[in-house]
Amino acid sequence: MATALESTTTKQHRLGELREFLMSRRARVSPAEAGLPDGGARRRTPGLRREEVAVLAGVGVSWYQWLEQGRDITVSPQVLDSVARVLRLSPAERRHLYVLAALNPPAPETAPEDRDMCEGLRRLIDGWMPYPAHIMDAYWNTILYNDAASIVLGMRPDISQNCLVNFFTDPLYRARVGYWEELAPRVVAQFRSACSECPDDEGFRAVVDELKELSPEFVELWERRDILPGGQNRKELTHPLVGALFVEATQLRVPARPDLVIVMHTPLPEAGTAEKLEWLVSPEGRRGAMYPVAG
Repeated sequence: MATALESTTTKQHRLGELREFLMSRRARVSPAEAGLPDGGARRRTPGLRREEVAVLAGVGVSWYQWLEQGRDITVSPQVLDSVARVLRLSPAERRHLYVLAALNPPAPETAPEDRDMCEGLRRLIDGWMPYPAHIMDAYWNTILYNDAASIVLGMRPDISQNCLVNFFTDPLYRARVGYWEELAPRVVAQFRSACSECPDDEGFRAVVDELKELSPEFVELWERRDILPGGQNRKELTHPLVGALFVEATQLRVPARPDLVIVMHTPLPEAGTAEKLEWLVSPEGRRGAMYPVAG
Protein backbone atom coordinates (compact mmCIF):
# COMPACT_ATOMS: atom_id res chain seq x y z
CA MET A 1 0.00 0.00 0.00
CA ALA A 2 1.16 3.54 -0.62
CA THR A 3 2.14 5.58 2.38
CA ALA A 4 -0.06 8.45 3.58
CA LEU A 5 2.59 10.91 2.41
CA GLU A 6 2.58 9.62 -1.17
CA SER A 7 0.70 11.90 -3.53
CA THR A 8 -1.95 10.55 -5.86
CA THR A 9 0.17 11.40 -8.90
CA THR A 10 3.26 9.68 -7.46
CA LYS A 11 1.25 6.60 -6.55
CA GLN A 12 -0.28 6.36 -10.01
CA HIS A 13 3.16 6.62 -11.59
CA ARG A 14 4.59 3.97 -9.24
CA LEU A 15 1.72 1.54 -9.89
CA GLY A 16 2.03 2.12 -13.61
CA GLU A 17 5.74 1.30 -13.42
CA LEU A 18 4.89 -1.80 -11.39
CA ARG A 19 2.47 -2.96 -14.08
CA GLU A 20 4.94 -2.45 -16.91
CA PHE A 21 7.81 -4.01 -14.98
CA LEU A 22 5.90 -7.20 -14.11
CA MET A 23 4.62 -7.59 -17.65
CA SER A 24 8.09 -7.19 -19.12
CA ARG A 25 9.65 -9.67 -16.68
CA ARG A 26 6.89 -12.24 -17.23
CA ALA A 27 7.35 -12.02 -21.00
CA ARG A 28 11.02 -12.96 -20.82
CA VAL A 29 10.56 -16.20 -18.81
CA SER A 30 9.81 -19.19 -21.00
CA PRO A 31 7.59 -22.04 -19.80
CA ALA A 32 10.58 -24.37 -20.09
CA GLU A 33 12.61 -22.15 -17.74
CA ALA A 34 9.72 -22.27 -15.29
CA GLY A 35 9.41 -26.04 -15.56
CA LEU A 36 6.18 -25.96 -17.61
CA PRO A 37 5.24 -27.33 -21.04
CA ASP A 38 5.46 -24.61 -23.66
CA GLY A 39 1.86 -24.96 -24.85
CA GLY A 40 2.83 -25.11 -28.52
CA ALA A 41 0.63 -23.23 -30.93
CA ARG A 42 -1.83 -22.35 -28.19
CA ARG A 43 0.52 -19.61 -26.98
CA ARG A 44 -0.02 -16.30 -28.69
CA THR A 45 2.99 -14.61 -27.06
CA PRO A 46 6.26 -15.83 -25.55
CA GLY A 47 6.68 -15.96 -21.83
CA LEU A 48 4.45 -17.07 -18.99
CA ARG A 49 0.75 -16.42 -18.62
CA ARG A 50 -0.51 -14.56 -15.59
CA GLU A 51 -2.25 -17.63 -14.22
CA GLU A 52 0.95 -19.63 -14.54
CA VAL A 53 2.90 -17.06 -12.52
CA ALA A 54 0.16 -17.13 -9.88
CA VAL A 55 0.17 -20.92 -9.57
CA LEU A 56 3.96 -21.18 -9.48
CA ALA A 57 4.16 -18.41 -6.88
CA GLY A 58 1.41 -19.92 -4.76
CA VAL A 59 -0.90 -16.91 -4.90
CA GLY A 60 -4.43 -16.41 -6.15
CA VAL A 61 -4.87 -15.84 -9.87
CA SER A 62 -7.10 -12.83 -9.30
CA TRP A 63 -4.66 -11.35 -6.78
CA TYR A 64 -1.73 -11.62 -9.19
CA GLN A 65 -3.84 -10.17 -11.98
CA TRP A 66 -4.66 -7.18 -9.77
CA LEU A 67 -0.97 -6.79 -8.87
CA GLU A 68 0.10 -6.78 -12.49
CA GLN A 69 -2.72 -4.40 -13.39
CA GLY A 70 -1.23 -1.94 -10.93
CA ARG A 71 -4.15 -1.92 -8.53
CA ASP A 72 -3.58 -0.50 -5.05
CA ILE A 73 -3.64 -3.77 -3.11
CA THR A 74 -1.89 -5.06 0.00
CA VAL A 75 1.30 -7.02 -0.62
CA SER A 76 3.74 -8.79 1.68
CA PRO A 77 7.48 -9.42 1.39
CA GLN A 78 6.89 -13.18 1.35
CA VAL A 79 4.54 -12.98 -1.63
CA LEU A 80 6.82 -10.59 -3.52
CA ASP A 81 9.72 -12.98 -2.95
CA SER A 82 7.66 -15.82 -4.44
CA VAL A 83 6.82 -13.72 -7.48
CA ALA A 84 10.46 -12.67 -7.82
CA ARG A 85 11.53 -16.33 -7.74
CA VAL A 86 9.10 -17.33 -10.49
CA LEU A 87 10.07 -14.37 -12.66
CA ARG A 88 13.76 -15.14 -12.09
CA LEU A 89 14.53 -11.61 -10.93
CA SER A 90 18.08 -10.58 -10.19
CA PRO A 91 18.89 -9.14 -6.74
CA ALA A 92 18.66 -5.61 -8.17
CA GLU A 93 15.33 -6.38 -9.88
CA ARG A 94 13.97 -7.88 -6.65
CA ARG A 95 14.81 -4.67 -4.76
CA HIS A 96 13.17 -2.67 -7.56
CA LEU A 97 10.01 -4.77 -7.24
CA TYR A 98 9.85 -3.97 -3.52
CA VAL A 99 10.20 -0.24 -4.22
CA LEU A 100 7.45 -0.32 -6.85
CA ALA A 101 5.21 -2.18 -4.39
CA ALA A 102 5.91 0.52 -1.73
CA LEU A 103 7.72 -1.84 0.63
CA ASN A 104 11.13 -1.35 2.23
CA PRO A 105 13.55 -3.15 -0.09
CA PRO A 106 15.71 -6.00 1.21
CA ALA A 107 19.41 -5.53 1.83
CA PRO A 108 21.45 -5.29 -1.38
CA GLU A 109 22.92 -8.55 -2.65
CA THR A 110 25.73 -9.34 -5.06
CA ALA A 111 24.51 -10.90 -8.29
CA PRO A 112 26.45 -14.05 -9.37
CA GLU A 113 27.73 -12.32 -12.51
CA ASP A 114 29.25 -9.51 -10.41
CA ARG A 115 31.22 -11.68 -7.99
CA ASP A 116 34.35 -11.63 -10.13
CA MET A 117 34.87 -7.86 -10.07
CA CYS A 118 37.98 -7.94 -7.88
CA GLU A 119 40.40 -7.81 -10.81
CA GLY A 120 38.76 -4.61 -12.01
CA LEU A 121 38.81 -3.19 -8.49
CA ARG A 122 42.48 -4.14 -8.20
CA ARG A 123 43.15 -2.08 -11.32
CA LEU A 124 41.21 0.80 -9.76
CA ILE A 125 43.27 0.99 -6.57
CA ASP A 126 46.53 0.36 -8.43
CA GLY A 127 45.59 3.23 -10.72
CA TRP A 128 45.22 5.45 -7.63
CA MET A 129 48.97 5.17 -7.01
CA PRO A 130 50.96 6.95 -5.66
CA TYR A 131 48.17 7.48 -3.13
CA PRO A 132 47.07 4.78 -0.64
CA ALA A 133 43.89 2.82 -1.35
CA HIS A 134 42.43 -0.40 -0.05
CA ILE A 135 39.25 -2.45 -0.29
CA MET A 136 37.47 -4.02 2.65
CA ASP A 137 34.38 -6.15 3.10
CA ALA A 138 31.29 -5.31 5.15
CA TYR A 139 33.10 -6.30 8.37
CA TRP A 140 36.11 -4.11 7.47
CA ASN A 141 38.30 -7.11 6.66
CA THR A 142 40.97 -6.10 4.14
CA ILE A 143 40.44 -7.67 0.72
CA LEU A 144 43.01 -5.77 -1.38
CA TYR A 145 45.44 -2.89 -0.90
CA ASN A 146 47.90 -1.11 -3.17
CA ASP A 147 51.61 -0.59 -2.60
CA ALA A 148 51.13 2.93 -1.25
CA ALA A 149 48.82 1.59 1.48
CA SER A 150 51.58 -0.80 2.48
CA ILE A 151 54.30 1.86 2.46
CA VAL A 152 52.32 4.68 4.05
CA LEU A 153 49.74 2.97 6.28
CA GLY A 154 51.77 -0.10 7.17
CA MET A 155 49.32 -2.62 5.69
CA ARG A 156 51.12 -5.95 5.50
CA PRO A 157 50.26 -9.67 5.54
CA ASP A 158 51.65 -10.48 9.00
CA ILE A 159 49.02 -8.53 10.98
CA SER A 160 45.28 -8.89 11.51
CA GLN A 161 43.51 -8.21 8.24
CA ASN A 162 40.63 -6.40 9.93
CA CYS A 163 40.96 -2.61 9.65
CA LEU A 164 39.14 -1.89 12.92
CA VAL A 165 41.23 -4.41 14.86
CA ASN A 166 44.40 -2.93 13.36
CA PHE A 167 43.30 0.58 14.24
CA PHE A 168 43.34 -0.36 17.93
CA THR A 169 46.06 -3.01 18.08
CA ASP A 170 48.75 -2.36 15.44
CA PRO A 171 51.52 -0.31 17.12
CA LEU A 172 53.02 0.72 13.76
CA TYR A 173 49.74 2.22 12.56
CA ARG A 174 49.04 3.93 15.87
CA ALA A 175 52.52 5.44 15.89
CA ARG A 176 51.89 7.02 12.50
CA VAL A 177 48.41 8.43 13.08
CA GLY A 178 48.40 11.86 14.64
CA TYR A 179 45.42 12.77 16.82
CA TRP A 180 44.56 9.08 17.14
CA GLU A 181 42.43 9.79 20.21
CA GLU A 182 40.30 12.26 18.23
CA LEU A 183 39.89 9.96 15.23
CA ALA A 184 39.04 6.82 17.22
CA PRO A 185 35.49 7.87 18.28
CA ARG A 186 34.60 8.61 14.65
CA VAL A 187 35.92 5.27 13.44
CA VAL A 188 34.00 3.32 16.10
CA ALA A 189 30.81 5.27 15.44
CA GLN A 190 31.09 4.52 11.72
CA PHE A 191 31.57 0.82 12.41
CA ARG A 192 28.54 0.82 14.74
CA SER A 193 26.53 2.46 11.96
CA ALA A 194 27.52 -0.38 9.61
CA CYS A 195 26.55 -2.91 12.30
CA SER A 196 23.15 -1.30 12.80
CA GLU A 197 22.17 -2.17 9.24
CA CYS A 198 22.61 -5.90 10.03
CA PRO A 199 21.84 -6.28 13.77
CA ASP A 200 21.79 -10.10 13.70
CA ASP A 201 24.93 -10.58 11.60
CA GLU A 202 27.43 -12.82 13.38
CA GLY A 203 30.32 -11.39 11.33
CA PHE A 204 29.97 -7.99 13.00
CA ARG A 205 29.56 -9.62 16.41
CA ALA A 206 32.79 -11.54 15.93
CA VAL A 207 34.78 -8.34 15.26
CA VAL A 208 33.25 -6.58 18.26
CA ASP A 209 33.83 -9.55 20.56
CA GLU A 210 37.46 -9.81 19.47
CA LEU A 211 38.11 -6.14 20.14
CA LYS A 212 36.39 -6.24 23.50
CA GLU A 213 39.00 -8.81 24.52
CA LEU A 214 41.91 -6.84 23.06
CA SER A 215 41.21 -3.17 23.71
CA PRO A 216 39.71 -1.40 26.75
CA GLU A 217 39.79 1.79 24.65
CA PHE A 218 37.47 0.19 22.11
CA VAL A 219 35.11 -0.99 24.86
CA GLU A 220 34.81 2.53 26.26
CA LEU A 221 34.06 4.00 22.83
CA TRP A 222 31.70 1.19 21.84
CA GLU A 223 29.59 1.68 24.95
CA ARG A 224 28.97 5.30 23.95
CA ARG A 225 26.70 3.97 21.19
CA ASP A 226 27.53 6.86 18.87
CA ILE A 227 26.49 6.54 15.22
CA LEU A 228 28.11 8.18 12.20
CA PRO A 229 27.71 7.28 8.53
CA GLY A 230 30.79 6.14 6.67
CA GLY A 231 32.13 9.00 4.60
CA GLN A 232 35.34 10.95 5.00
CA ASN A 233 37.97 11.07 7.72
CA ARG A 234 40.89 13.46 7.84
CA LYS A 235 44.11 11.66 8.79
CA GLU A 236 47.29 13.30 9.96
CA LEU A 237 50.14 10.82 9.58
CA THR A 238 53.81 10.87 10.46
CA HIS A 239 56.04 8.71 8.27
CA PRO A 240 59.60 8.00 9.46
CA LEU A 241 61.09 8.92 6.08
CA VAL A 242 59.13 12.03 5.05
CA GLY A 243 57.52 13.32 8.22
CA ALA A 244 54.01 14.83 8.22
CA LEU A 245 51.38 13.65 5.75
CA PHE A 246 47.82 14.98 5.55
CA VAL A 247 45.26 12.87 3.71
CA GLU A 248 41.50 12.51 3.42
CA ALA A 249 40.17 8.94 3.55
CA THR A 250 36.95 8.56 1.56
CA GLN A 251 34.74 5.46 1.65
CA LEU A 252 33.15 4.55 -1.68
CA ARG A 253 30.71 1.80 -2.59
CA VAL A 254 30.10 0.00 -5.87
CA PRO A 255 26.36 -0.75 -6.24
CA ALA A 256 27.09 -4.08 -7.94
CA ARG A 257 29.25 -5.13 -4.97
CA PRO A 258 27.38 -3.89 -1.88
CA ASP A 259 29.54 -6.20 0.24
CA LEU A 260 32.68 -4.15 -0.47
CA VAL A 261 33.91 -0.69 0.52
CA ILE A 262 36.70 1.12 -1.35
CA VAL A 263 38.78 3.47 0.80
CA MET A 264 40.81 5.99 -1.18
CA HIS A 265 43.24 8.41 0.45
CA THR A 266 43.56 11.80 -1.22
CA PRO A 267 46.47 14.12 -0.36
CA LEU A 268 45.48 17.42 1.22
CA PRO A 269 47.32 20.63 0.25
CA GLU A 270 49.43 20.67 3.39
CA ALA A 271 53.08 19.85 4.09
CA GLY A 272 53.74 18.91 0.47
CA THR A 273 51.84 15.65 1.00
CA ALA A 274 51.31 14.83 -2.69
CA GLU A 275 55.01 15.22 -3.49
CA LYS A 276 56.01 13.15 -0.47
CA LEU A 277 53.67 10.33 -1.45
CA GLU A 278 55.08 10.35 -4.98
CA TRP A 279 58.61 10.07 -3.58
CA LEU A 280 57.70 7.25 -1.17
CA VAL A 281 56.49 5.00 -4.01
CA SER A 282 59.43 5.89 -6.29
CA PRO A 283 62.34 3.43 -6.58
CA GLU A 284 64.39 5.59 -4.24
CA GLY A 285 61.63 5.87 -1.69
CA ARG A 286 60.79 2.16 -1.85
CA ARG A 287 64.34 1.25 -0.93
CA GLY A 288 63.94 3.17 2.27
CA ALA A 289 60.32 2.30 3.01
CA MET A 290 60.34 -1.44 2.24
CA TYR A 291 58.29 -3.07 5.02
CA PRO A 292 58.48 -4.02 7.74
CA VAL A 293 59.12 -0.36 8.41
CA ALA A 294 60.15 0.89 11.81
CA GLY A 295 57.39 2.88 13.46
